[in-house]
Amino acid sequence: MPELPALDSLKQLPVEQLVALIVQQQRVIALLSQEIERLKVSAALDSQTSSKPPSSDLLKKPTKAKPEKEASQEQKPKRKPGGQPGHEGKTRKGFNRIDRYQVLRPDKCCHCGSSDLESEPVNVWLQQVAQLVNHPIEVVEYQRQQCRCRACGQETQAAWPARIIPGQDLDAGLQQLSALRRSPLLT
Repeated sequence: MPELPALDSLKQLPVEQLVALIVQQQRVIALLSQEIERLKVSAALDSQTSSKPPSSDLLKKPTKAKPEKEASQEQKPKRKPGGQPGHEGKTRKGFNRIDRYQVLRPDKCCHCGSSDLESEPVNVWLQQVAQLVNHPIEVVEYQRQQCRCRACGQETQAAWPARIIPGQDLDAGLQQLSALRRSPLLT
């Protein structure tokens, strides 16, 4: 990341350069936030909470085994493997690169139909999606904005593009290709 100019020189920059600098800083902040979350999750994993072998638990002290009487009394019924009912699923936490950014801004208010929306979004949702393009894969970060309508005061948000499946990190075309490759008809 380039070094930030002195405050006096920032005051002399045109508005376009200041906006570009702010956008660049927001991207860096988003990437660093994602990295912090990834590191928090990986730091909490050990052989008890993941499929890692016990030999990887170098910094943790082993827990003492309970006497057999207590262990047999505390036995719970076995659960089926996989996600349990009511458990919210998880997906990958993004990719190592973003090839393109796309801002999704609402055109009009979904409540009153007015196209007079405030310029600053109320909220922004980020979602990185791998897409099948002419190159092998393009990773796009969609920045779906929610804006307040100046006419009625209600908040409205942009729609996802048709090929995007909210919460999924592969677009519909890439998911179809993946399903075809796994199909027994093609093997």
